[in-house]
Amino acid sequence: MSAAEPSSAPPDRRGDVASLIPLVRRVVGARVADPVAADDLVQETLVRVLAAADRIAPGTFEAYAVVTARNLVASMWRSKDRDRRNQHRVVDLRPVEQPGEELLVREKQDAITHAVSRLPDKDRQVLLAHEVLGQDTGSLAAEVGSSAGAVAAQLNRARARLRVEYLLSLERIEPPTDRCRPVLFALSAADSRRQRELDADRHLLECELCARLSEPLLGRGQQRAEEVRIPIRVDSDVVAARQGVREMAQRVGFGRTDLTLVATAVSEIARNIVRFAGAGEVVVSLLTEPWPGIRVVARDTGPGIPDVDLAMTDGYSTYHGLGLGLPGARRLMDEMTVESQAGRGTTVTMTKWRREGRP
Repeated sequence: MSAAEPSSAPPDRRGDVASLIPLVRRVVGARVADPVAADDLVQETLVRVLAAADRIAPGTFEAYAVVTARNLVASMWRSKDRDRRNQHRVVDLRPVEQPGEELLVREKQDAITHAVSRLPDKDRQVLLAHEVLGQDTGSLAAEVGSSAGAVAAQLNRARARLRVEYLLSLERIEPPTDRCRPVLFALSAADSRRQRELDADRHLLECELCARLSEPLLGRGQQRAEEVRIPIRVDSDVVAARQGVREMAQRVGFGRTDLTLVATAVSEIARNIVRFAGAGEVVVSLLTEPWPGIRVVARDTGPGIPDVDLAMTDGYSTYHGLGLGLPGARRLMDEMTVESQAGRGTTVTMTKWRREGRP
């Protein structure tokens, strides 16, 4: 079942929400100095206002937003004060006994040795010849009657396998299914075509081990990646998703208002994953065609949405489904598609275009 909603929300509602941002930012900024915390509070205020939009009387939108922002700030300070007063009860100030450095080094060396032994013979030989003996790809290619490019590709595959086997050896664990190793190899090699063939995204949602190991594999050199993945399982992950999409949108060149709108929409979708599905992920990708923008794909393995059209209806109660999170997010994005299957989960795809870059 799917529902495509390319900016179908009433334009006046979206305009109302966007016009509130400077006001809410001033109210929060006057009380909170930390810019990151202030942005989170602004977005949380917009979420609350969106959720109550159908119950707010005409002409009181701004007043409701100001009161909501003040209450959220006060709640934050009360929480920090409570944490400060109770810190001595939960923090053990005694120094933690560190394990022996020699033992850690030995464990890593054993893991590397075991990982190398798990490689196919050809990969192990060419990797050792290149990394240990210092042979270049040209001389290796001459020995095996191949090309330097083919040897370089083989080395990349061998390194990708080695990274996976090292992580498995370090944790002394074997993957629970036959699909795990191929998926982890594809992630380690950054082979997007192979990842699609294996349906790696869904496997990561279903396999806790691979989801955990994927983080160090995907984290290599990802500071300027064209795509970021944020696992969603607990409330703190909602904040991580919000910050992740904000950083990606900044790279595209979104203005402050659009940054807030996008982060708010992602916050709502991520919050729904925690509340109704229990586990999922948010994937944020940079777009260049037909103009600059970002695409957000939120997947989960929850029970699914029985009636997508009903869940997309303004005013639908959160107690009977995903509720106001979906229509609220739809108002803030330019395009939105929802696909859901009973017992298999839900995928929400949202797109926001940078308006300055549109023809």
